[in-house]
Amino acid sequence: MGRFLPHPDDVPVELTLRKYACISRQRLHTISLGGMACNYHRAWRHGTALEVHMPSLGENARYNGYVAWCLKRKRGYLVGIAFVDEQTLFSARMGEQVCQIARYCRLHEPRNEQQCIEALALDWVERHAQDYSQDRVHQAFVQP
Repeated sequence: MGRFLPHPDDVPVELTLRKYACISRQRLHTISLGGMACNYHRAWRHGTALEVHMPSLGENARYNGYVAWCLKRKRGYLVGIAFVDEQTLFSARMGEQVCQIARYCRLHEPRNEQQCIEALALDWVERHAQDYSQDRVHQAFVQP
């Protein structure tokens, strides 16, 4: 199974049950390419079909996946959502990258010019973009 990228806690995420059939743990383990992990207020059963929505990225930031694992935390649950096709995984990773860049910019509080935000975004891309690249997605897709 591939890698699960952590979704930043300060960026909202909505998980919605899809009406499609669930997937077995064995099948999910066999076909999962990796995905994302996010904190959520409720638990989900392994294999449940979900739609992941990141409202801050707009109405179209929706990705279909399956619950790969769900861990109880002090406040809620950490949910691993697996994606089973290369295009969905790549799109979700790009969405995660935008969320991470926005978070990075907020943490470094650029207060004056747009150029400062652009510089911070470029700094983040230099440091972390390789983890979100098409090559990484492809590597996950071709690994046994």
